[in-house]
Amino acid sequence: MKKRFSSKTLLPLLFAFMIVLSACTSGKGNDVTLPSPTNTPNQTDGNKKQTEEGLYSIEDFSNVKTNEGEPIKGGTITYGLVTDTAFEGILNYNFSSGIPDAKVLEWFDESLLTWDKNYVFTNDGAATYEVSEDGRTFTFTIRDNVNWHDGKPVTAEDWEFAHEVIAHKDYDGPRYGADFTNIEGLVEYREGKADKISGIKVLSDKKLQITYIKSTPSLLTGSIWTYPLAKHIFGNMEVAKMSSSSAVREKPISFGAFKVESIVPGESVVFAKNPDYWRGEPHLDKVVLKVINPTTIVQQLKSGGVDLVDSFPIDQFPDNADMSNVEYLGVVDRAYTYIGFKLGKWDEANKVVAPDPNAKMADVNLRRAMWHAVDNDQVGKRFYHGLRWNATTLIPPSHPEFHDASNPGIAYDVEKANQILDEAGYKKNGEFRTKPDGSELVINFISMTGGDIAEPLARYYVQSWNAIGLNVNLELAEFNSFYDRVGNNGKDDPNVDVYMGAWSVGIDVDPTGLYGRDALFNFPRYASEENDRLLTEGVSEKAFDVATRQAIYKEWQQLMVNEIPVFPTLYRSEIVPVNKRILNYAIGDGTGIYLHELAVSQDKPFVAE
Repeated sequence: MKKRFSSKTLLPLLFAFMIVLSACTSGKGNDVTLPSPTNTPNQTDGNKKQTEEGLYSIEDFSNVKTNEGEPIKGGTITYGLVTDTAFEGILNYNFSSGIPDAKVLEWFDESLLTWDKNYVFTNDGAATYEVSEDGRTFTFTIRDNVNWHDGKPVTAEDWEFAHEVIAHKDYDGPRYGADFTNIEGLVEYREGKADKISGIKVLSDKKLQITYIKSTPSLLTGSIWTYPLAKHIFGNMEVAKMSSSSAVREKPISFGAFKVESIVPGESVVFAKNPDYWRGEPHLDKVVLKVINPTTIVQQLKSGGVDLVDSFPIDQFPDNADMSNVEYLGVVDRAYTYIGFKLGKWDEANKVVAPDPNAKMADVNLRRAMWHAVDNDQVGKRFYHGLRWNATTLIPPSHPEFHDASNPGIAYDVEKANQILDEAGYKKNGEFRTKPDGSELVINFISMTGGDIAEPLARYYVQSWNAIGLNVNLELAEFNSFYDRVGNNGKDDPNVDVYMGAWSVGIDVDPTGLYGRDALFNFPRYASEENDRLLTEGVSEKAFDVATRQAIYKEWQQLMVNEIPVFPTLYRSEIVPVNKRILNYAIGDGTGIYLHELAVSQDKPFVAE
């Protein structure tokens, strides 16, 4: 997918946006303006050439850094977290949910299980696993040399304890959901009917057994919770106070290649190598992470102020594609941006979505017209130079087995949008349309702040909707505030009707964590019996047959096109510039390159010529 994520890594993404609008439209359109592509000369480095239209292709990028030179002993690198806002500082996967925090966590924490390029769990990680013949019982063995940063061993009890905390009635994080309720006895534990989770058994210090109610194909691709919680640190805390404790905010620990040395809240983190790391002692001595504003990232890269970044604003790539001191890596991102419609609220008491048939955006005709009104193909080309492109369904092409490339979504067609609204009774009264009952219709739309194009892009969508007679008010909100208002904490702001968000979809294709009835991240608060049926079938026994599961998710993708609780806008590439002194680095999944191998070829970064 995010804010907000699980072991499937469902994460909302902070947009990196571009600059002013200029004229360009296409198709059956209107006079709304889009930016023209930058007229940069074709690059000649052999692998990142522009087309004549000023567009690039993600297929021209490698996701593995070319090694130039030999690694030196030790060294310190600087990692730029590119954002215009502070990271929240919830630095434990059991409680955190935002991309910025996840980017901090990646340096010192890791999953007990790793996965390959096809997103299937392997036995190459800090723990191995075996599966019973019926596919319901998993036996995990944590390697003997896997220790917390304070030297204490990571144990099966720590793994069990993480499940107990997330299942606790006072747990205030985002993890609890279908992945956990599928464990035998976990619901009874949450409801106070049992003192232990019957389906979880500690067999020895390093061996844990979990029995699931249903065997599902997702168990091998992400729906197992793989982040332990140090019981010797958190065991005596009240569950409700854990996420705000110093053990999460100020002195977090895990068992990764680096450990936290110091934190300036929201601004920077210094990591020192973990000499006891289970894969082997890291090459580097230290990593300095610091927040870098998108407007200054180019200068920081050119000057050697940063060696690596978590992401690079796509809009700035054409003007800097020939930066001499970096190599650009690229990969199709497990993500999409989208427009969401608020169709209800979160029922905190029952932990489910509560759709409201009288919600302002409840009419699917209104939602369909708004999708028809925007030209996402041109948005991808004009704002992002082809490195983001028109999205059609809610399973992105990062999952090629299940993405339905034959589904066109809903095409840009302003005439059709106007026709739909006319026929649905949204009549023009002057410049704008009224509701079918004749009352005023004002739609409140919020989007995130970000780079230079955050506001221009949001205003493009507003102008597109204005052009079909909809009165849409735009409000920009900082990242953390945005997701709080959309409902990240279960409190939906009633003044939000439509919002522009983004999801990192995680390694498991199952979309239940975003669109299930009991999913807190189901921000549109959408539910239907047909959606329930398809999501259930997608993780049923029959879905072990890949062709059957493909058919189920093809049907689900079409259901979302029909019902439109949200509509996808763009699929994304991830472009990452890497200083040429960096060795042994890659982005994406299943590369087999790990952080302890990261090294440098010289003491100081290369500087751009």
